[in-house]
Amino acid sequence: MNKNESKYFNTAILMDEALIHLLDKKDIEFITVKEICEKAGVNRSTFYLHYESIDDLVEETMEYINKKFVDYFNADASNFISGIHDLPIEDLNLVQEKYLTPYLGFIKENKKTFKASFSNPRGMKCLEKYTSLEKYVFVPILSRFDIPANEKKYYIKFYIQGIIAIIKEWVKDDCKDSIQNMQRIIIKCVGKK
Repeated sequence: MNKNESKYFNTAILMDEALIHLLDKKDIEFITVKEICEKAGVNRSTFYLHYESIDDLVEETMEYINKKFVDYFNADASNFISGIHDLPIEDLNLVQEKYLTPYLGFIKENKKTFKASFSNPRGMKCLEKYTSLEKYVFVPILSRFDIPANEKKYYIKFYIQGIIAIIKEWVKDDCKDSIQNMQRIIIKCVGKK
């Protein structure tokens, strides 16, 4: 990475972190470029050098968060996705401690961002992320469990919306319950123990 690329990358991280911080205080539609620049410690001209609008920053910030999420897992997520067709069937149950621990840990560490995405899912472009998750993870897993094609959408909605509802309550309560307790609740809700 040359010096200019490094400088651009560092500025992008400052902007992403500034947006995440501001989202803890107010909804996305009330955040201004001026506030982002002040929090990031950069000029407005620097903002417009990198982005056309706050929407562009939101999109980049969501990618930044997704990368942090993948990096948070011990196992390589891309290997998991490419190996879905070959993994033992018991490893495809995502509602187990080895998957829930890093997932819940990440949420707890990034609860500000999750609060913002729950309060403004459209502004934070959450739907696009779930669509990708459905296509590359859930549909192939359900195929391995021989779920009929016409039923897959119902299974996906049940699991995603059910777990998200639990996570929303946990985040709303400032993640006060332990990760272990949340794992137990999620596992119990999907009938695994």
